[in-house]
Formats: sequence, structure tokens, C-alpha cells
Amino acid sequence: MNPTAHWAAMLHEATTWVLPVIFAVTFHEAAHGFAAYRFGDDTAARAGRMTLNPLSHIDPFGTVLLPALLFMASGFLFGYAKPVPVNFGRLDHPRRDMVLVALAGPGMNVLLAIISALLFYGVDWVPASGAQWAAANLVHSIQLNAVLCVFNMLPFPPLDGGRVAVGILPGSWRFRWPGSNPTA
Repeated sequence: MNPTAHWAAMLHEATTWVLPVIFAVTFHEAAHGFAAYRFGDDTAARAGRMTLNPLSHIDPFGTVLLPALLFMASGFLFGYAKPVPVNFGRLDHPRRDMVLVALAGPGMNVLLAIISALLFYGVDWVPASGAQWAAANLVHSIQLNAVLCVFNMLPFPPLDGGRVAVGILPGSWRFRWPGSNPTA
């Protein structure tokens, strides 16, 4: 394959990941903000982070540069977004609500994967010129959201699973969990 065709293929492949990444990251982070607000903490709302505007959740290095460099160098995709600020002390029931706020992001990833799977059935209605591209976007959305959900639920801080672990462990264990906040 000549270099121009190689780069064209890489660019086409990259465009089938951009929308799934933007939707997954934006909806994941916004879900944390909406859940925190629902349970009494308006920190994300006051910071302008309780939004579906992707620009509010983008970390220039973690969301743009790192994934682009990794993808171009190896075809591997990894990155991160700016975490939504949550003041767990302002939640109505801090220990319980911390778990629910943490679960909101991965829960949104499950929902997005299900929606993408259902939309995949409609690819036949897309004009032939865009059907393959649309199908690739939806497949990547399913894959990405599944991986994000599983990865974020690993029980290690600062991942969402670490917050869940701290929230459900008994007090004596909770205080010894790495990265736990004894006041939460």
C-alpha cells in the first residue's frame, strides 16, 4: 500500500472513532454531574460541567493529544476526560449517594452501548455511500462503551469502581482502602 493510501485509510478509521469517543466521554461525565445534582451537590453545575457540551469535558492532553498519538503510532486508543467535580460532603446521604454518582458514568456507558446496538439495526436504511461508515461508528460505540464501563468499574481510585468500593465496604475496611477519603 502506498503511503497516501495508508494515511487515507488511517484517517477514515480515525473518523469512525471520533463520534463514539465524544459521545461516550461527554455523556459519561455529564451523568456524574447530573447524578450529583440530583442527590444534592451542585458543584458540577456551578462549574459549568453539568452539560452535554463536549468542550467542557475535554482535557487537551488526555482527550486529544494522547489518544491521537497512541492511535497513529500503534492503532491503540486510550485517553481520559476532565473528571466532573463532586463534593461528596454536600450529597444528601454521602456514602450511599457517592456510590450512585460513581455508577452514573458507567451506567451511561451501558445505556449508550445498548442504544448503539439498537441503532445498528437501522444501518440498512442509511444510503449505501454512508452505511459502512455509520456501521463502523456504531460498532466502535458498542466496543468503546463496553470497555469504558468495565475499565471504570475496576475497584481502584480514582476510577468509579474505587468510589463504589469505598461506599460499600464496611467502615473498618473502607478507611484502609487505597485512596479512600475517611470523611466521605
